[in-house]
Order: sequence, then C-alpha cells, then structure tokens
Amino acid sequence: MTAAASTTSADLDLIARRLRFKLIEMSHAAGTPHLGSAMSCVDILVAAYWNVLKLDAKNPSDPVRDRFILSKGHAASALYATLAERGFFPREWLDKFAQHRSPLAEQPAPNCAPGVELATGSLGHGLPVGVGMAMAARIRKLDYRVFVCLSDGECNEGTVWEAAMFAPAQKLENLCVVVDYNKWQATGRSNEIMALPSLRDKWAAFGWDTHEVNGHNIAELTRLLGKVPAGGGKPLAIVAHTIKGKGVSFMQDDNNWHYRIPKPEEVAAAKRELGLA
Repeated sequence: MTAAASTTSADLDLIARRLRFKLIEMSHAAGTPHLGSAMSCVDILVAAYWNVLKLDAKNPSDPVRDRFILSKGHAASALYATLAERGFFPREWLDKFAQHRSPLAEQPAPNCAPGVELATGSLGHGLPVGVGMAMAARIRKLDYRVFVCLSDGECNEGTVWEAAMFAPAQKLENLCVVVDYNKWQATGRSNEIMALPSLRDKWAAFGWDTHEVNGHNIAELTRLLGKVPAGGGKPLAIVAHTIKGKGVSFMQDDNNWHYRIPKPEEVAAAKRELGLA
C-alpha cells in the first residue's frame, strides 16, 4: 500500500495543472456544470492522493485503506480525474464522463467506480458517513484514517454540525475534515447567504483541532493532512481558503462558472493559461 506517486513540488504543480485542464475538457465534452467548484478543490485532492493517503489502486477495497469522501459531490469530476491519474481505472473512462451508461455519473452513484467511497451530491451526508467509518475502524481495531472534503455551502446543513458534535465526543482522532472554502454557493457569496465566519472558530468550538490554510498550497495541505491522527483525542478540521475556478484567470472567483459550460475557444485559452499548450 502506497501514499505517494510523486514527491517534488514541480511534479505536483504539473499534476494539478493537468487535472484542471482535464476537468475543463470533461465539462466541455459532457456539457456539465460545476466546473468552478471542481477546480477549487484540485490541490486538496493532489495533496491527499499523492502525499498522504495509504491506498492501493490495485486493491481499492482493502479493509485497511484510508478513506477519502468527496462530500461535495457536484465536484465529482475532480475526484474521477484524480482517481484515473492514480491508476484506479483507465483514463479513457473520463472521456465518457456523465454519458449514458458511463460508470462516471455527473454526481457519484453507489459503487460507480473503483476508489469512490460514497455516493454524494445530496449535501450534508459525507461527514456523518465518515464519522461512521471512523467509528468502524475503532470497533474493528483497524488502523485506517477517514478524510472528508466539504464545501463551504455544505456547512449550511444541520447534519454536518450533528456529526461535528459527535466526532469529538467520541474522540475520533482518525477523522479529518477539509472545508473547501471558496466563498461561493450556487446563488451568491457564502458569507452573505449564511453567517459562516469564522469557520475556524465554529469548528474549534465544537471540539476539533482546527487550522486555516491556503487551500492551493500543496505542501502546507500535506503537512496538516499528515497530522492525522495527532493524538489528544481530537478530530482534525482544516479550513482551506480556495478560489473558485482556480488556475484560469477568466474563471477565477466568477460564480457564473458554477453553471457555465466552456466553449471551444475557452478550452483552448485555458490550456494556454495552464501552460499546457
């Protein structure tokens, strides 16, 4: 079981840029939205899947594997592209993303593809299931960790905070939450729709070991994710400040890309901006 396929910062930066461009191609080909949301969490996925998670792509059901749940299922394209790059299934599957009978549905379905731990998309359920997985590790005396990536808008959901209370009460120090805090929801700024600030204070008040980080700094994300379990009986919460549409200037921090589909000329322009042309 291995945690890393590449170690240098230059390698990881190139991987992240390639993944972002693949997401743009997938959105264009399939005519699917949520591109900006997928691009904001790429560096979180790269840090986790290349530097931290103990996984075996040839044995994705290994009972002692680490679990990663992308609770923000609308960003599934980012998870699929990551899993394909790490060898869980052929890259060619990405070409049929969101097409009829494709294993890669627009939002993850049950058992849709190797490496996908949970059907997500109905927001607020990834963390409660992750809590259950972390509890199961303790009960079964298995040494695995559970990582859950939430959107900031998902923190509107009551089930998130029920799970957030339960995890510290049970001292689930094998559990980690990463909030992809890109500051946008479907219809507006997250902090205007709900009183989210300060997310760090909220998670800390619920009993989590809480940190804030630049969500595009792979080295810092790796350092924090690698703390699990840190001891002391607390689960870990990381508030990752990200940019929706990260990597392409005309997409960055523009909530239109929650719904827009890139045109051919925009795909080409993005490829140039990402240094891949």
